Formats: sequence, C-alpha cells, structure tokens
Amino acid sequence: MRSLLNFLERYNNLIIFLILEGIGVYLLATRNYYHNTRMVNGIRWVTYGAEEKLNNTRSYLNLRQINENLAAENTALRNSINRLVRNNNPVFFSVSDTVYQQLYQYTTARLTSNSVNKQKNFFTINKGTRHGITNDMAVIADGGVAGVIVGCSENFSVVMSLLNLDFRLSARLKSNGYFGSLSWDGRDYRKAILSDIPQHVNVNVGDTIETTGYSAVFPEGVIVGTVVDYQKPGSDFYEITVLLETDFRKLHFVDVVANKRKSEFIELENQIQ
Repeated sequence: MRSLLNFLERYNNLIIFLILEGIGVYLLATRNYYHNTRMVNGIRWVTYGAEEKLNNTRSYLNLRQINENLAAENTALRNSINRLVRNNNPVFFSVSDTVYQQLYQYTTARLTSNSVNKQKNFFTINKGTRHGITNDMAVIADGGVAGVIVGCSENFSVVMSLLNLDFRLSARLKSNGYFGSLSWDGRDYRKAILSDIPQHVNVNVGDTIETTGYSAVFPEGVIVGTVVDYQKPGSDFYEITVLLETDFRKLHFVDVVANKRKSEFIELENQIQ
C-alpha cells in the first residue's frame, strides 16, 4: 500500500495531466463533428493496418499447409485426367483397368533431403513401400522430369536426380518427334544435354523437349525443358543444351508416377531378349 502511495505521490502531476488530456480528447471528439470523424477514421486506419499485418503473418505461417494441399490437389487432378482418357481404338483395352483404362497413377510426396552441388545427386521423399512406392518409378515436379526411384524403405524413398551423371532419359523434340538421349554433364544444375539428334533435323532455340514414353518408367509427353543452345561438335549429331523445366533448388513436393502395366511391358521385353 505504501508503494502505491509513493508511486501516486511521485507521478501525481503526470497522472492528473493524462486524465485531463483524456477528458479533453473525449470532449473534443464527441462535441465536434469534424474532430469526431477524423478520430474515428484514424482508429479505423490503425485497426485495418494491424489486421492486415496479422492476416499476412497468419498466411505466411500457413504456407506449408497450403503447399501440401495444392500438391494433393494436383495429384488428384492428374489421376482424374488419366481416368477420363479413353482409347479411341475399341480393339485395344486395358486388362488392369477395364473401366477407366488408366495407365499411370500419381501420388504426391514431400522432399526430406536434397542435393544439387554434387556430380551424383539424390533426394529423399517421405513415401515408401507402405505407400505403394517401388524402385524404378518416375518422379516429376511441377510438370517436369525430376528423377527415378532407386531405393525404398517402409516410409521413405531415395530418388536418383536428373542431376546425376548416371541418369539417362529418352527425350524428343516436340516439334518434329526426333528423339535422342538426355543426360546431365555435371556443370549447371539448370541445364542438361540432349544428344543423338541428327544434324539434318531442324532445331531452334525455344523448342520444347519432352519424354518419349519409350520405357516403362516415364509417361509420354512429360516436359523436360526448352532448347537454349545447340552445337555441331564435328560428328553427325547435334549437342543440344536444354534449360530444365524443373528447378532442383526449389523442390519441395513431387509426384511419383506408377505405370500400372510396367510388369507386363518388362516381361514381354525379357521374353523377346
């Protein structure tokens, strides 16, 4: 009690000033229309600014959940598109899915680790055998090629990145259908090299490079990147520099692609060989 009295005695002038100031502001705001309007508008402006900053903070904190929801929606859309595609030729039909004739199935996954600055890069995702993931499944990100599954545990999988000297991909020029072999040369993480394209073929900067679908791994027509340069190194084939569609430094979510007829495809090839 004594401390309170000492506080009031020490600051009594300031307290009286603040009380009188508050009364004065109240009378000014309530008895004068102009000042009342200015004060209300000022309070609204301060409140609006505070609410806007609070909403921005909440949105930023929820970005991870938003990204996960968007990735799940993209996966659902990919599966829906595959189910809606019908084979125009009634002679051919799907044995494994006679209703929708769906060839590929997609599932979303989140990266738990990633590397881009090595000669042989890999990244890990949070899906494994428990989620139906197996070796040699294709991995795409933002509609572009990302890599291939090379190892699985129950809850995680390791992906050989396209940024790996051992990675090879059958890719083609979308404009004319000529295909070759795409690989990474270990230099720029944003660029890869497409080889085995004959020099009589018309190649232009800006041409789209996509997958051929000539394997049981990647679907046909997945974007790889665009042509940014091409050289004639002295052989009969171009050396085409491709700007990759996938930015591996920004990878957070990917889609794992399961070919539902993969075992049939491999079994038939093995019989012929």
